[in-house]
Amino acid sequence: MDKNKEIKDKNIHEGHRERVREKYINNGNLEHMKEHEILEFLLYYCYARQDTNETAHKMIKEFGSFSRLVDASPREIAKRCNVSERVAILVSLVPHLSKAYLTGKFHLKDSMSNSKLVGEYCISLFVGIHYECFYIICLDTRRRLLRAELVHEGGLDSSAVYPRVIVEAALKNRAGCVVLAHNHPGGTLMPSKSDMEVTKRLRAALATVDIELVDHVIVADNKYYSFIEKKLHF
Repeated sequence: MDKNKEIKDKNIHEGHRERVREKYINNGNLEHMKEHEILEFLLYYCYARQDTNETAHKMIKEFGSFSRLVDASPREIAKRCNVSERVAILVSLVPHLSKAYLTGKFHLKDSMSNSKLVGEYCISLFVGIHYECFYIICLDTRRRLLRAELVHEGGLDSSAVYPRVIVEAALKNRAGCVVLAHNHPGGTLMPSKSDMEVTKRLRAALATVDIELVDHVIVADNKYYSFIEKKLHF
């Protein structure tokens, strides 16, 4: 009897997997799925036979939400959810794959003359990042994208970002002008006094090598604040 039940359960699970796959292939998106169903679907590629529904529920419950789960490190996921390193790595890849996809939509030599486009690009740079970072976005004289370079990690104050580092990055990438971008994890979009001081100091440093600072963008909660759009003088 137990053997028959095991075979029956196996067939049900395999049939369920196939139906989920077909639904995704036919719809081409995950909009019809709840968070635990998305995770369940993802876990199919780590568990060949096992029912992943219960595992998905437990993992999300452990972290409180799907987003908090995928934002965690592989070691933390493996430890708290009692899953293999393989599973933990796959799950933690989600935001990083999203960042690669979003930033990949912006190609080298794409025009960045529109502040809204610059803001959207800056948002993509900070996907999956939950600590303060500072980027310099290098553009050519026609404001086409050359490169975004991470130049600082950690809290931002008036002495945290060295002008020499910014200038060197701009010169190395042969920038004609640059955009500065940093994030406020879990904070307000509004620039602080330190943000304003840093912007003025870096603008002056870049001007000594004839490189224009065209904007400074702050990112928080998938939104952006552009100094230029807000007509802040720096």
